[in-house]
Amino acid sequence: EVQLVASGGGLVQPGGSLRLSCAASGFTFSNYVMSWVRQAPGKGLEWVSAINSDDGSTTYADSVKGRFTISRNNAKNTLYLQMNSLKPEDTAVYYCKIVIIGHDYWGQGTQVTVSS
Repeated sequence: EVQLVASGGGLVQPGGSLRLSCAASGFTFSNYVMSWVRQAPGKGLEWVSAINSDDGSTTYADSVKGRFTISRNNAKNTLYLQMNSLKPEDTAVYYCKIVIIGHDYWGQGTQVTVSS
């Protein structure tokens, strides 16, 4: 059974930092592209970042480029998202996501609130 468990969210002041983690199980983690997706209050889903399985190359949404860093530890089956210079507009529930044979699997989400 595919499981994704996200953690690390919380309340942070503007300009602060957080690191999200996503612990994966039930599949060969190192074989798959992993993504972070977020949903702000009252808004739709927004893709944030992705990291390839083979070369570790990364891509980012323009809204987070230069502030967020995605990474993975294949030995620990864990995906990370380092978020720096956080803004109020980064407030959202953050989900880790994987697509396996055309099926989307999502973690339960972790709440990030950026507020003074």
